[in-house]
Amino acid sequence: MYSLHLSAEQLEFRDTVRDFVTQEIKPVVLKAERLDACDRRLPIDLLDKAARLGLRTLALSEAAGGAGADSLSSCIVTEELAAGDADIAAVLSQTSALAPLLFDRLMTPAQRERFLPQFLADDRYHLALVDPAAEVALGINYHRPVTDPAETITATRAGDVIILTGAQANVANAPVAKLFVVHVSGELLLVPCDTPGLAVREPADRWFHGAAGEVVLDNCRVGADALLSGSLGAAVPLSAALNLGIGRAAYEAALDYTQLRVQGGRRIIEHQAIATILAEIAIKLEASRALVWRAAWASDHPEAHADRSLPDLPLATIARVYTAQAVYAAAKGAAECFGAMGVMRDMPLQKYVHDALICLHTGVGASDDTLRIAEALAGYRRSALQAAE
Repeated sequence: MYSLHLSAEQLEFRDTVRDFVTQEIKPVVLKAERLDACDRRLPIDLLDKAARLGLRTLALSEAAGGAGADSLSSCIVTEELAAGDADIAAVLSQTSALAPLLFDRLMTPAQRERFLPQFLADDRYHLALVDPAAEVALGINYHRPVTDPAETITATRAGDVIILTGAQANVANAPVAKLFVVHVSGELLLVPCDTPGLAVREPADRWFHGAAGEVVLDNCRVGADALLSGSLGAAVPLSAALNLGIGRAAYEAALDYTQLRVQGGRRIIEHQAIATILAEIAIKLEASRALVWRAAWASDHPEAHADRSLPDLPLATIARVYTAQAVYAAAKGAAECFGAMGVMRDMPLQKYVHDALICLHTGVGASDDTLRIAEALAGYRRSALQAAE
């Protein structure tokens, strides 16, 4: 069984990021004028500072130049970042999750020699995954194979050249990525951002965390040496950890306020109604953290599924669904503690409620994720192209 005692290294990760969030991120992203203007532009300067702390290369192996952090450490860091700003957390967690998959597992020595020095030398070198299969909505396809999936991207071969054509919307990190991984026809391809035929269009509305955009491939040509060997592997519950960070930020804001605000001669935290709201939020957050940590441990120990120590269920998906629902309830409850101030545009609570709503509806959304869990309960297994934990 995993231990709930964090290692000295994990505690150092947590405390370092928590201090950075308190001193650097919150004073910028929670400025009243920024909140009042609904300014959700990605704070690039803060992103660069976080990258210089090593958070972009957190999970990359030490041999490759990273910190070699495990999944639990990555989730702890993502929660701390999201408690400051979900957008910064989303960009860094995506790059941090893809880096070990690419540089430690999937790249050939020649590919690693070409791309790893660029990645390590540039704090703005982010990674993105273009995976149309991950966006397949279940709906009427629940418990049924998608026999004729809509191919948003196609790959054709012309000798040693692979020609990519099509588009994929809502690709995380697309506007800031310098290296894309395109998952098409069961293969993974490396496509640098400056490859002719690749373009990124930023969406008109901003219903996502971090940076996202539509990746357009117009007769984009890559060589056979762009092929990666292997699969993406098990999911790390970073999105669930991000959800948790948003809920914790809302809870901490409400807890601080209710210990300062006095009504009827006593702090409002001493009023039964307010105390009950805060207690219910605390319960939801603690249950969420337990699910995230369990899923993180499972992603590092796949043998625990094989020997039946853990159920054969998509634990990262379960954590994502529960945390999305719990955090939205937590953010709304925290806003109630502020009364009318909770809905004012220049107050942090409206940001937290908005961020929590994105958690519910981003990607395929909680409804489709729930159907994926239902399929697992029934013993239905999708093909590698259709399954996405």
